[in-house]
Amino acid sequence: MMAMILHRLCRCGLLLLIVSFTASAQSEPAAKADPDRLGKSCAQILAMSSSEWVAKFTEERGATPDATVRAIHAYGKCYDARTDRLAASLAKSGQGPRLVARKEFASLEQALNDFTAKAIAATDPPADAVRTAYATLYEKQFRASFYENFVEHISSHDYSSAAPEDAGDVGKAKNHFGKLLETLPEDKLHEVHKAFANVLNHAVFGEEVRLQVYLYAIFCLETSFATPFSAAPF
Repeated sequence: MMAMILHRLCRCGLLLLIVSFTASAQSEPAAKADPDRLGKSCAQILAMSSSEWVAKFTEERGATPDATVRAIHAYGKCYDARTDRLAASLAKSGQGPRLVARKEFASLEQALNDFTAKAIAATDPPADAVRTAYATLYEKQFRASFYENFVEHISSHDYSSAAPEDAGDVGKAKNHFGKLLETLPEDKLHEVHKAFANVLNHAVFGEEVRLQVYLYAIFCLETSFATPFSAAPF
């Protein structure tokens, strides 16, 4: 009799343990869900442009600088997660960039970070929290492009050939960037120009990526009240 009771108690305990574990597993995703995603998946968020997402977020949470920065950060997390998945998929298939290429890109990222910090501090007035958050967000396009180039099977010649004479849209962007540089005080002009030259020295881009670099640099030097030279990258 005692053995039967103990057997039943053990079975009940095991069932309770299973139920408890299942409930915990089911509640875990909800606990880890980012409240700043407004209940949406990253796929749903990235289906919108960054400006559309920010508009939706601030409509629900209030049109304040803090809410705007939170919306930008939420979009950036989803953007990074998508790039991370692409990088992991390429690595698993053995078709991704080799170690040397990844190190070269890491060096480029460091140069971009240095340029961004100097550029947004050089504007008058210096970039506020919202514009700084946007600059951080838009810089993510280069890491995405780095891995997407391998997916699209762009050859090493296309990606790292010597830069042609800048013409067309690249030439226009380059000229506008030069005009923005000239508005800076002399000490800041030299500092920002040197940092940007370092970006270009770390990698030689195809025309499309070269244009992205100039448009990003222009964004960093534009003031928040200026008419944007180009549309946001995403």
